[in-house]
Amino acid sequence: MSLDAVIKDTEARMEKAASVFREELKGLRTGRATPGLVENLRVEQYGSPTPLKQIAQISIPEPQQILIKPFDPSTLKEIEKAIRSSDLGMSPNNDGKIIRLNVPGMSGDQRQKLVARVKKSAEDAKVSCRNIRRDANKGLEKVTKDLGLSEDEGKKAQEKVQNLLKKYEAAIQETADKKSKEVMET
Repeated sequence: MSLDAVIKDTEARMEKAASVFREELKGLRTGRATPGLVENLRVEQYGSPTPLKQIAQISIPEPQQILIKPFDPSTLKEIEKAIRSSDLGMSPNNDGKIIRLNVPGMSGDQRQKLVARVKKSAEDAKVSCRNIRRDANKGLEKVTKDLGLSEDEGKKAQEKVQNLLKKYEAAIQETADKKSKEVMET
């Protein structure tokens, strides 16, 4: 394995950590209806949990409402059950063909808790990136030693990894700040 391979692997792993963080934020309720609130909700279908987006059409007819239209109407009860058992805090209205979810507004206290949750998730994602950097630096030291490369080459590679860390930490922080602002505004 070369120094470049270690750096490429490091960047891919950091991108994955940032991606997981962004996906986690999609599912947070901000007082505004978005498909991301329910699309990954697991619904029991034919004995296996299936993401809601695979078994139903999800649309937003109004800013405070989510409309769920299952491809197979016989799954309505299971979808309703999954929504009720989730931590969304919304009660589904089932009219026999579609399910409507009204997204309630959030109190100031709920907003503060959500912002704290966003900050914690962002910090977790940054810690993940720092752990990836630590692993990469160990890998770089090993590769430098195994290939008999100069210390300068190893240091340059570690600087590249450090720059990657700074880049991804900044991106994660920017995403968190944007989401926190969105939560406080809506």
